[in-house]
Amino acid sequence: MDLFITTFESVAVLLGIGILGFLIIKKRIVPGNIIGLLSPLALDIALPSLIYINIINNFEPSKSTNWWQLPLWWGFFTLISAVLTFMFMFLSQKKTRREFAASLFYQNGIFFPLAVLSGIFGADSQYVVFLFLFIVFYPPLFFGSYFLFFEKKDKKLINWKRIIHPVLIMTIIAIIIKISGTQEYIPNFINQIFVLLGGMTIPLIMIILGGNIFLDFQKKGKIQLLEISKFVIIKNLLFPLIFLLIVILIKSVISYPIALIIILQAAVPPVTAVPLVTERAGGNRAIVNQFIVASFSLSLISIPFIIFLFELYF
Repeated sequence: MDLFITTFESVAVLLGIGILGFLIIKKRIVPGNIIGLLSPLALDIALPSLIYINIINNFEPSKSTNWWQLPLWWGFFTLISAVLTFMFMFLSQKKTRREFAASLFYQNGIFFPLAVLSGIFGADSQYVVFLFLFIVFYPPLFFGSYFLFFEKKDKKLINWKRIIHPVLIMTIIAIIIKISGTQEYIPNFINQIFVLLGGMTIPLIMIILGGNIFLDFQKKGKIQLLEISKFVIIKNLLFPLIFLLIVILIKSVISYPIALIIILQAAVPPVTAVPLVTERAGGNRAIVNQFIVASFSLSLISIPFIIFLFELYF
């Protein structure tokens, strides 16, 4: 029960900061257009800094000799997610099936798992490093494939600056530094800069996400309760329960940290960039906004529940 409470508190903190961002924009404490200006600061500077300093301070290649398997397990997770998405997308109505599928497939793979792992094991634990190594190729996948879900498959939609993302670059740089042992030659004040920049990642990101949800939900359109219900049942419950069954079946060949990260990836709501790329690709942004708000709301209970079930078997 302690793990349920800890996970609940971690998710509640995230959602609480998101609500703050929602209110900041709603009350016009800052203008809505500031969100677009803050996003590059959070995603291209703060997040890579957080990843860099965690790998530099907490990654121990000599003790975690199988660290290179983490991206391979991400590939396994992504493949299973693609199969499940293809299976369940046909339960949605035809006119928003593409939006339903994209929202199922692209999970909020960094911030929710980061908050939960930090809450359970501490912000400086190796579990956080494992998460970053596991998810390293997710940003290139997202920005390099989202348009495939929609009819508007324009090559101009491919943004190479996003595919070769600062997250990927900084992760590779940090790994090279740690493996080569050259971190000892980096001045301490340089690392302190990354510590301070990385420290603002989660608050800044969640304020941005809350503000974005307010701006997006103004364009929510007609509430489609049936589609929303189908989505949250599949995304918040069936996806993680199926993955829980899978990791139980392969328990003999999968370590506890990797199994936990996979379950978290399966349990989290969609990544909040889905509405933006949906609109860019000519899809229905309004229904995606509804999916995200509903999934975020239910995650306060669904994620702790899934982690509680996971702990019964691991």
